[in-house]
Amino acid sequence: MHLKSMAKKETNTKSFILRIDSETMSAIEAWAEDEFRSTNGQLQWIIAEALRKAGRLPKKKKAASKKSKEEDESNQIAVQIKTMRLSDKQNYQ
Repeated sequence: MHLKSMAKKETNTKSFILRIDSETMSAIEAWAEDEFRSTNGQLQWIIAEALRKAGRLPKKKKAASKKSKEEDESNQIAVQIKTMRLSDKQNYQ
């Protein structure tokens, strides 16, 4: 099943040849190493960031904000449960 998801992910990726001068490539490779990414991953990140900053990518805030809202609610519930357990523990002592 994991292999199927990997194969599915690959179908959304397009390959292409990029010609780049050696000085720029060395800088990208060093940056990738600093960020613990592959050179390809670093190039993808650089391109995605440039597109995002230029407003050229569709915004995904709704899904992200929904997820963060759910996480906040989940954290609040966890805090409430811990508080209840502590107060119960203090009441029984």
